[in-house]
Amino acid sequence: MTYVISDIHGEYEKYLSMLKLIEFSDNDDMYIIGDCIDRGDGSVKLLRDMSGRSNVFPIVGNHELMALDILDKLLVEITEENADSHLNTDTMMALAQWQSNGGGPTLAQFKALTSDERFLLLDYLKDFSPYEIIDVGERTFILVHSGLGNYRKGKKLREYSLQELCCIRPDYGIRYFDDNNVYIVSGHTPTLAITGKPEIYHNSNNILIDCGATFSGRLACLRLDDMKEFYV
Repeated sequence: MTYVISDIHGEYEKYLSMLKLIEFSDNDDMYIIGDCIDRGDGSVKLLRDMSGRSNVFPIVGNHELMALDILDKLLVEITEENADSHLNTDTMMALAQWQSNGGGPTLAQFKALTSDERFLLLDYLKDFSPYEIIDVGERTFILVHSGLGNYRKGKKLREYSLQELCCIRPDYGIRYFDDNNVYIVSGHTPTLAITGKPEIYHNSNNILIDCGATFSGRLACLRLDDMKEFYV
């Protein structure tokens, strides 16, 4: 079976509960479409679990982008020669933005790791895909964190920037592909903000699965084989 989860946001225990609920096994595949980290207090434990599973496939979200921008710099030894250029105003602003968006717990957990553990975790984050296209039965699914931002008809997926795929909210009322069997599955925008309900949202072959796990909602999982929904 093939499953998709989004926006876990460090809710490690909910993630484990979901794996138990769906009876996730080595014969299944799991795609996690961005924002694994931040806000919750289990980001590092979550990343360690994901990285140890060959059948879990991570896709980058805007929180991973923010984290990478800072964590990469923290691994560089500060010297007299690079201090002015490395810890500049832009870096401090990026750090402040990340922390104001829930990056504080992730940073604290990262600092508690050994140097080798930090490098391994950072390398794992850098390997997250910008998107995935998979076929399940008769359906094709485009898995991406926020959607196709700055969409225009005929624009190839490879032409979208990471900002467009991870940060910009598209129009979920648009059917982006003429083929009725092509679906876009995304997170980023909590369904609570659209319908007021912590439930997976379907509209015009757009499927939103961020149900606000780290807020007042639930962690959602969609099984693509039969479109069955799971919640914890």
